Amino acid sequence: MAHTFLLEQGRWRLEGNWLERHSMPIVVTGRTIVAWGQDNWYSMVTKFTFPNQERDDITFQYRGRLDGGERQYTFVLQHSELGRVEGEGWITPESIVQRYWTLNDKQRRSGFETLHRVDDRKYYLSSAMMAGLHLTSAMDATLELQYS
Repeated sequence: MAHTFLLEQGRWRLEGNWLERHSMPIVVTGRTIVAWGQDNWYSMVTKFTFPNQERDDITFQYRGRLDGGERQYTFVLQHSELGRVEGEGWITPESIVQRYWTLNDKQRRSGFETLHRVDDRKYYLSSAMMAGLHLTSAMDATLELQYS
């Protein structure tokens, strides 16, 4: 099975649940746009929205490089809550796994996410953010391709 998320341009819709320490899950929706440029560089913009306004929106602006046929890549990210972030990703036959960490952050915040491929148009996303050794938030969601 070939991946369509990240490896191909497209617009994705996200729906799921966001959890924070000592709080009930809240509904999260979002959009992701993946675009590819020359020399194997990609950009990805994501926005999470909380329809009942329990918290502020979260935005992500990625830029990374992935050579054709490679299974590992790196990226930089501007995160609306974490600031400047660096990360790495691995592409497995069934999933895309990413981890990231903040730069110059005394709280040692980091995160990870796994995107498991269901089919060409659908992925399950599981992610979490940490401060030091403790989970601060988690999310489970479905990503569906809108068009490419």
